[in-house]
Amino acid sequence: MSVPAELRYTAEHEWLAVDGPTATVGITEFAARSLGDVVYVSLPSEGAPVTSEEPCGEVESTKSVSDLYSPVDGEVTDVNADLEDDPGLVNADPYGAGWMFKVQLAAGAGADDLPPGLLSAAEYEELIKDSD
Repeated sequence: MSVPAELRYTAEHEWLAVDGPTATVGITEFAARSLGDVVYVSLPSEGAPVTSEEPCGEVESTKSVSDLYSPVDGEVTDVNADLEDDPGLVNADPYGAGWMFKVQLAAGAGADDLPPGLLSAAEYEELIKDSD
């Protein structure tokens, strides 16, 4: 199972890629596999504020409906509109075409200013190792 080293992770199975003051958010391959076939994704609206560890959307699969959490505080600047027509992108390419939304971090914030609860790739692998 893929756990890219350059990303940060949450215990709720979201990933975060920071590029300057913008962060891209998605769910991990582990989460996508656990959910089964994703059939619908509800994402926050562009311009909406999001709060770390608070639900901001949902991912519906053939097995269940799960909340989507933002790993960081900020404002949504972009959503992956492709997921509306093809939610299966989450299963097919969770770290690429299946990304969920982008967040503008607070003014002056960047990769060094992320919440303390985010996990490194090694820590996330440890979290999921017995669940695989």
